[in-house]
Amino acid sequence: MRFRFAVLLLALTAAPAFGRDALGMFATWAAFRDAQVPRCYAVAKAEPSMKRRDYQPYADVAFWPRQQVRGQVHFRLSRKLAASSAITLSIGGQRLALVGGGGDAWAADKRMDAAIVAAMRSGGEMTVSARDAAGNGFSNTWKLAGAATAIDAAQVGCAQPR
Repeated sequence: MRFRFAVLLLALTAAPAFGRDALGMFATWAAFRDAQVPRCYAVAKAEPSMKRRDYQPYADVAFWPRQQVRGQVHFRLSRKLAASSAITLSIGGQRLALVGGGGDAWAADKRMDAAIVAAMRSGGEMTVSARDAAGNGFSNTWKLAGAATAIDAAQVGCAQPR
């Protein structure tokens, strides 16, 4: 019985990965292609923390060729956001105001996406800060080693939709 449960659990957690092709692992970043959609993305988990989390935080840069989307930046934050929380990205000496809700944040527009990706290519780390639903401040940090290469791999992976 225990073995069946373990196999079932493994199957359920692995199921979302079946449609994806790994394009590479680059330090703390990875790149994937989902040819069925099609979409490609570079993704990394936030730095570990002992603080309370509602979600596993990650950052990704996505390419959706059929929708003409290139380099869209997205953050899944560790906590549910307060309804009117300011969300700030600190990267490469810049502070940028993100938009979002629930537990997610994005660049305000395509120009900001491009500016964030450019800063990611040369920065050492980035941090998103906000207030959670209870009004407490929190932040999530990502190391950027490997980010540029993972972004490039994702972009090339979706250069020709299949």
